[in-house]
Amino acid sequence: MPDWYRTREDPDHKGLETTNNITSILLLGFPDLQNHKLPFFSLLVLIYCGTISGNLLIMVLYLVSKTLQSPMYFFITQLSIFDLLLTTDIVPVLLNTVLHGGSTITLSGCIIQFVFFANSVFSECLLLSFMSFDRYVAICNPLRYNAIMNHTLCVIAICIIWVMGYIGTFIYVISMCNLYFCGPNVIDHFYCDLEPILQLSCSDTSLIHIQSFIIGFFFAISPFIIIVTSYVYIVITILKIPSNTGRHKAFSTCSSHLIVVSIYYGTLIMVYIFPKRDQSLTIGKILSLIYTVLTPMLNPIIYTLRNRDFKEALNRLKLLL
Repeated sequence: MPDWYRTREDPDHKGLETTNNITSILLLGFPDLQNHKLPFFSLLVLIYCGTISGNLLIMVLYLVSKTLQSPMYFFITQLSIFDLLLTTDIVPVLLNTVLHGGSTITLSGCIIQFVFFANSVFSECLLLSFMSFDRYVAICNPLRYNAIMNHTLCVIAICIIWVMGYIGTFIYVISMCNLYFCGPNVIDHFYCDLEPILQLSCSDTSLIHIQSFIIGFFFAISPFIIIVTSYVYIVITILKIPSNTGRHKAFSTCSSHLIVVSIYYGTLIMVYIFPKRDQSLTIGKILSLIYTVLTPMLNPIIYTLRNRDFKEALNRLKLLL
């Protein structure tokens, strides 16, 4: 038996029980970029500051502007919260990893990082699907929009999204608590994702892989199906509008959301659905970098630069300051 696979005597003398032999984990990050770590570190700092500033700005504008008090902007604000949680969970550890050529994190800290990461991803997928439903009602059934997308429904939907996100991650936590981790204690990534964590375990992980497929279908694939279905009906409705001006105006109301969904789901699909053998480890890290670090910065830019209401609210805020 290998040295790293240790056992201890069961207190009840019923046999031998496997114990964890890992107390800390080394995240390698991007070892190939050590010769360029300072420029890369500086770029990440700028992206992190831009992400924090942009998402906080959206939240402040929503709170102080009466013209932004609508379901669409309420959901955009919630998206900013999820982006802030995701980037705050990932980027500080990534900065430390890049600066020092690696980062040491405890096993429990690694699992906690994955929990916050998974909760953010699950919640954001559910939120994007509900945002697509909001756009569907606004374009396909505009006369009943205010009646359907009322404040009560929006608040209930957000509460359900938060609760479901925590339920999904809680299932993972229960499963991971039943695993034994015996090494090696090195993860060739810049954050603790599910598969790299499971590779450290000497237990049977087949059950958690089945759970991962079921959870992934519920939190990622099902919302994606809802998004695609919503936009099929949206496109059909837009094509029925007789004037080019009307079609352009209708499409502009959902174009920002469509761009965000395309970037976010595009990278998720390439990382988690395409076979790992079809992409190198470096490409996988770069794709993960896009949706964990870059996308949270792009979302505020996409929604504010393409939105007249946000621009007007920003101008009014400047006058107040």
